[in-house]
Amino acid sequence: GQNGYHHRTEINKKIYRIGKSLKDDENNAMTDADLTEKAITPIGGFPHYGIVRNEWLMIKGCVTGPKKRVLTLRKSLLPQMSRIALEQIKLKFIDTASKMGH
Repeated sequence: GQNGYHHRTEINKKIYRIGKSLKDDENNAMTDADLTEKAITPIGGFPHYGIVRNEWLMIKGCVTGPKKRVLTLRKSLLPQMSRIALEQIKLKFIDTASKMGH
């Protein structure tokens, strides 16, 4: 039925970064190691999406479905105790090169 369309839920996703909108922070893809002033949108925009103007979330792994479909993230019911889940993430570089192949 329609449950997959309306109730798409992902669990156990590691959040790398929560970014601000373009109007709040024009250089929202800068890191401590990479001081290049750039936004999260790659050159030419994301294929089949365009320019990211709102708040964004960078997660590890993939998310199924079309790019503009709503996604619900929820906290896991069991506490994450593995070494991989507990490691601290420090982003050094965010690639904003063109995703169109040129």
